[in-house]
Amino acid sequence: MSDGHTPSDTPARLNTAVAHNARVWNYWIGGKDNYEVDQQVGAQVAGMFPIIREVARADRWFLGRAVRFLAEERGVRQFLDIGTGLPTVDNTHEIAQRIAPDSRIVYVDNDPIVLVHARTLLTSTADGVTDYIDADVHDPDAILERAAKTLDFDQPIAVMMLGILNFVLDAEKARDISRRVMAAMPSGSYLALTHPTFDADLGGEGQIPAMTFWNENATPPITARSRADIAAFFDGLQLLEPGLVSCSQWRAEPDSPVVVPQFGAVAVKP
Repeated sequence: MSDGHTPSDTPARLNTAVAHNARVWNYWIGGKDNYEVDQQVGAQVAGMFPIIREVARADRWFLGRAVRFLAEERGVRQFLDIGTGLPTVDNTHEIAQRIAPDSRIVYVDNDPIVLVHARTLLTSTADGVTDYIDADVHDPDAILERAAKTLDFDQPIAVMMLGILNFVLDAEKARDISRRVMAAMPSGSYLALTHPTFDADLGGEGQIPAMTFWNENATPPITARSRADIAAFFDGLQLLEPGLVSCSQWRAEPDSPVVVPQFGAVAVKP
């Protein structure tokens, strides 16, 4: 029997026979919202690429640092979090509303397990708003249309795209999604993004066989990209210090995790 929590009341489209990214990621960071198949694939990937658990933790750490930076230092009060994943502790709305209770957050995901847990995400301070959109990153126009019901597109918005464009396999399509989303944002908006890389300077070449295994045994398929390809997602934006770096090293502190093959950056729209 699986030692992970078995979610209930899941939508009909949920396939528990195939490992899914949101649940495997949850397994890697020590969560309970996963199935035995997710644990099996997750353990196999971790055996092939042991630093993957550090990648998962570093990505989560980046989220916290980025939201705090944007809310505290940049005064952002609206967040569009595309590719939410399963809720853990210190989700985007919790961090932002702790700093500014009137913050408005819209989460976007199309994973059925995340949909089941939307009731957890849909908690908010009395002064703020937290909403959830069941939508696919491949359809940015639908995301923008629905997000506009909650967010004010005349005021700056921080777009969070953490570990999501790596599931858009076509490079031009991925760049187009980033461009279309940011084109709809007003001046003074931000893009916070993380993405896995195969670049050797971050030790990324080791995850190529692990990604091959993943694509044969789990869903959705994933790809890594070079620094140059990931930098292209920020075209037309101004990267903020320290630029495009390992996400574990973005505004790093002494206890920051080890360098991981996952780039991260925050940029502002002029």
